[in-house]
Amino acid sequence: MPGRFLPPPGPARTLALAQLANSIGDGAFLVTSALYFTRVVGLSPGQVGLGLTVGWAVGLLVGVPGGHAADRRDARTVAVLLAAATGLAVAGFLLVRQPVTFLAAACLYAGCQTGLAAVRQALLARLVAPGGRTEVRARLQSVVNAGLALGAALGGAALSARTAGAYRLILVLDAVAFLTAAALLCRLPTTPPAARPERGADRLAVLRDRPYALLTGLNAVMMLYLPLLSLVLPLWVARRTAAPPWLAAGLLMVNTAAVMLAQVRVARRVVDRAGALRSLRRAGAAMVLACGLFALSAAAGGPWAAGAILLLGAAAQVYAEMAHGAGAWQLSFDLAPADRHGQYQGFFGSGVPLARMLGPALLTWLIVDGGPAGWLVFGAAYAAAAFAVSVAVRWARGSGFRHERTMICSGRGGRAAPVG
Repeated sequence: MPGRFLPPPGPARTLALAQLANSIGDGAFLVTSALYFTRVVGLSPGQVGLGLTVGWAVGLLVGVPGGHAADRRDARTVAVLLAAATGLAVAGFLLVRQPVTFLAAACLYAGCQTGLAAVRQALLARLVAPGGRTEVRARLQSVVNAGLALGAALGGAALSARTAGAYRLILVLDAVAFLTAAALLCRLPTTPPAARPERGADRLAVLRDRPYALLTGLNAVMMLYLPLLSLVLPLWVARRTAAPPWLAAGLLMVNTAAVMLAQVRVARRVVDRAGALRSLRRAGAAMVLACGLFALSAAAGGPWAAGAILLLGAAAQVYAEMAHGAGAWQLSFDLAPADRHGQYQGFFGSGVPLARMLGPALLTWLIVDGGPAGWLVFGAAYAAAAFAVSVAVRWARGSGFRHERTMICSGRGGRAAPVG
């Protein structure tokens, strides 16, 4: 892994290496899992889809309590346990023979994955000074994309082999990857609770923070872009355009390479709330452009013209993705109380399992079935959510619930600095 993608030596680099390990396993698993469960285990596509939907619904409920556990205990220990549990859940897929056991394994897998994502964000907030969090988060995203690409290549090799043993080997690889991540996380310094535990509603304090809830809801709308490259665009290219079907894989490669190379550069511009809002507005405008180009690709008469328009759309879409990430990360940290980063990040991250649950069916119906007009509707909804984030930030600034009265802990020696 080139040094330009990794954070400087220290806790942030350890976090990056842990995410690299599990993202390699994830990339291989994502490429092969559907065929493993249908061809090797013998489940129907409907059973697989239902199991994953229920699993991510469980994941949606786990983020906040998982993050709360990281706030009130040593976050490193919680992260290690969840990474190891995710590895065991992946290994459990090897034992699946019936829909009910698949459902149980999927719930465990999605719940542990979602909880781990929240706790990793809490660790980042504890171990990295406020001014560097967004850039470090961007570096982590670049590392994740590199790992997914490498894992996808390994998964592709297993698909080429077309044997049950090759599929099972990928599951073993993914389980080992998460156990390796757990071992790497053990190298982090201990992170004692940011404050003494409180009783009662403290566990659900984020649900009473209405400005943050609005921010999370708007971000969840924007996160619906997640199935675009993996599902919607391949179907769109094959059914609605004159471009060759293999171009869908090229669009995914463009996206992965761009995030690896440019995410940190985009995030460096975002150091405060004003920069975050500008970044989100740029994301909204870029997504409108991308959706307009994708819609236009259906009218192109030849494969070269359609392909060129799709590539331009993919370039605009990946910029929107990077600008959205940078702005959302900054606000998710800035608007969270210093002693509840885990709980708040768990809630903010709920957009990911929600998008995995609802996005495929919703966007397939809206865009693939709806045609060019569906792209325009999605682009407008994304941009409206991006521009509306400023309402949540102004509300947070004027709300008594907000954390301006708190101090942000740097995680080193107990030093603190006022919220910027």
